[in-house]
Amino acid sequence: MRRLIREFGPCALEPETRRSPFQSLVLAVAHQQLHAAAANTILSRFKKLFPHRIFPRPEDLAGVTDGQIRACGFSRAKIKAIRDIAKKTLAGVVPTSRRIGKLSDDEIIARLTEVRGVGQWTVEMLLIFQLGRPDVLPADDFGVRSGFCHAYRKRDLPRVKDLLAFGERWRPHRTTAAWYLWQAANAARKKK
Repeated sequence: MRRLIREFGPCALEPETRRSPFQSLVLAVAHQQLHAAAANTILSRFKKLFPHRIFPRPEDLAGVTDGQIRACGFSRAKIKAIRDIAKKTLAGVVPTSRRIGKLSDDEIIARLTEVRGVGQWTVEMLLIFQLGRPDVLPADDFGVRSGFCHAYRKRDLPRVKDLLAFGERWRPHRTTAAWYLWQAANAARKKK
């Protein structure tokens, strides 16, 4: 890790704290299994369905059809996930911005993984990139695992449980460690 810090400089992770949990989850679902450019194109079309808002509110989704959302480029599965995010936000399962800050990481993971299409990885991204939680290690993230391989000169991707065990040495700064592992993965990919 010391070598990565020297190579990449100070951690430049800046959470986007002004997003609501609803918005963060919709953005995360949009990016699942897609290149960022493709997801951003789909999201741009989606936001145009709501011309009077920067980003729709959960209740705004009632005013658009699945066909309209599908025309933006979302799969049927992602449409169902987005609809469930909206429904569970309105029901209070997905907490408000004010409320989520008072919950522990484990409480947030337990609540948000009740939502269709939202797994642990998605919640971990919210914890890191929206809430700025300092001790999150998304051990199932391909970039983190790949970065670990490059940084520690391993031939094979580590198993999730092995990476979590190794990551205990970085506690309570595992988010920062994840950022450096992402940098290592990106650098290795650029070299290829």
